[in-house]
Amino acid sequence: MSQSSDTLDDKARKAFRRRKVMTIEEVAELIHRSIHTARRRLKQWQARSSYNQNARYYVLPEVPVFDANGLWHFRGVFFSQYGNLKQTLIELVRRSPAGLDAAQMGSLLGLDPRSFLWAFASHPQLRREKTQGRFVYYCAERSVYTEQRKHRRALSVKGRQPTSLEAIAILVEKIKHPALSNETLSRRLRKQNLFVEPETIHNLFVRHDLAVKKTPHSI
Repeated sequence: MSQSSDTLDDKARKAFRRRKVMTIEEVAELIHRSIHTARRRLKQWQARSSYNQNARYYVLPEVPVFDANGLWHFRGVFFSQYGNLKQTLIELVRRSPAGLDAAQMGSLLGLDPRSFLWAFASHPQLRREKTQGRFVYYCAERSVYTEQRKHRRALSVKGRQPTSLEAIAILVEKIKHPALSNETLSRRLRKQNLFVEPETIHNLFVRHDLAVKKTPHSI
């Protein structure tokens, strides 16, 4: 690139950074070039594509502040430090202490598991097994799988506890609507893309001595 081109490239990157997330069409408009050139420029910039929204959005590598799970979101667009949805799911399962069931995957990724899990039922890097009436996904590596199964059995005895994010959402909903049953709370949380089973909500209340007597009717 010439010095003039380098300056224009720097200005485009700064504008992109300010906006945080852009589509390829918006990038093409920003650099006044074709879609093909915009795609090449995004590759040069090592931009990441979103794992939701059909990978339609991009972000510069220095912009996301990934959480402990390697995920970051901005205005409903989700990114992962591991790559696309397939790469992310496989890595999250591999890193999980006890494998992940559909509800846990949905809560972590912020997606309805019914929209993507069908593609992983027989993935070679995963092992799917039914535990206590629900499918759990484990890493296919034998050593990792063995440890995950051991932890899953221990969890099955104790009962699953919600993640920190899930626990906060449960308590907020319960404070707002104290008469709601665990089943109704579970349904309300689904609207926030948190897939928490009623028994997991019950486990949280019992653990913190917040359990209340069941009401005869759900609201």
